[in-house]
Amino acid sequence: MKIEQIYTGCLAQGAYYITSAGEAAIIDPLRETQPYISRLKEDEAELKYIFETHFHADFVSGHLDLSHKTGAPIVYGPTANPDFEAIIAEDGQIFKIGDIKIKVLHTPGHTLESSCYLLIDENGIEKVLFSGDTLFLGDVGRPDLAQKGANMTQEELAGLLYDSLYHKILPLHDEIIVYPTHGAGSACGKNMQKETADTLGNQKRTNYALNQKDRESFIKEVTDGLLPPPAYFGMNVMMNKKGYSSFDKVLQGLHALVPEQFEEIAEASGALILDVRTNRDFAKGFIPQSVNIGLDGDFAPWVGALIADVNQPILLVTEKGTEEEAVTRLSRVGFDNILGFLEGSFEAWEKSGKETDFVNRISAEQFETEIKEKEAKIIDIRKESEYHAEHIHEAYSKPLAYINEWISEIEPAEHFYMHCGSGYRSTMAASILQARGYRNFTEVEGGFKAIASTGISKSDFVCQTKILNKLD
Repeated sequence: MKIEQIYTGCLAQGAYYITSAGEAAIIDPLRETQPYISRLKEDEAELKYIFETHFHADFVSGHLDLSHKTGAPIVYGPTANPDFEAIIAEDGQIFKIGDIKIKVLHTPGHTLESSCYLLIDENGIEKVLFSGDTLFLGDVGRPDLAQKGANMTQEELAGLLYDSLYHKILPLHDEIIVYPTHGAGSACGKNMQKETADTLGNQKRTNYALNQKDRESFIKEVTDGLLPPPAYFGMNVMMNKKGYSSFDKVLQGLHALVPEQFEEIAEASGALILDVRTNRDFAKGFIPQSVNIGLDGDFAPWVGALIADVNQPILLVTEKGTEEEAVTRLSRVGFDNILGFLEGSFEAWEKSGKETDFVNRISAEQFETEIKEKEAKIIDIRKESEYHAEHIHEAYSKPLAYINEWISEIEPAEHFYMHCGSGYRSTMAASILQARGYRNFTEVEGGFKAIASTGISKSDFVCQTKILNKLD
């Protein structure tokens, strides 16, 4: 028996590849299927089942493409009702893969069809729990995403989650390894650990949600402090439930466009120009009205959070040779409407003599000099937990995730300085601000990481873990 966790850091997502005696199973696969096909060929294994823990909200699963290519059936837990052929398993149903077994544990709460898969080895020993979004390391699945479809409140769903965890999961023995579908950084939970695997026994001791005195306290703790889910979540659920275009077809539609073609299509289609180069390169020069979300960071989740509409037409500006990577990562969160990419990257646009723009960016040292000489308004766009851990005195907390809410509060005539943690997010914000006509600001290169080494007055550092616990 072999179990491989295939972890994608950008999405904080874990897929699982399991083989035994020439047969295989894959749990919660990503959109692009070739890596799984290659593994199967290398292992000379037949894919017997594709298990889905639930209808995912934060990424588009590869279940449909994988099933079409291999003939393996898709398996969901009880109450699932996809618009395509699938096995809807019963609670407790057993599936054999080679010499091992997978047992379905229906664990509603995160969603109504949410299920965990318990692996039983060739000796009949319960070894591994693939816990989906029911149980994370340090947290549990948020119970507010399925309210509309379930016609239930988040408190009612949290009650179902309590029953699932306390009656189905906690009775399992401590030595079982827990493999969740997500880790730290995912918006599917609020307090996840950075580790991607743990024993159930350790989670029983350390996970706040598994240590509540009763159902009522569990519901209160799990629902308290939940941030609004990203806007693209509901669209991803529908794609996973109803179907989507083949990833191969999405790739085949990628067209290289010379600057004249790129400009014509941008004007005719109303497409968003998405520049995925590094924040440093973007700040030096970019196509006017384009938005920067760099491939070198949490690209896909930020695309989902800031663009939101998966049907939005997109034109890409990439580093040469990264076009396919950009399309792949966009497709993981359902953004398939890619009209093409700029051939020759930004350099070709610049050489063609077309209009360009830039970000007014200064170093942390220059920032220190300027704010000593005059009264300054400073906007910190990091997460609230980062801000509360340590920040510049007098800085305002305006998280990037809420830019559509606070952008209208900006007084165009009032200059401000803006920073994030490293420069990745503040360049995103700068591009959005400039695309909407706001230019009276200065962005700080290197963000708070660079600012921390200056003499600028800052608050005392407080551990983020303590802050999260307090906020939760």
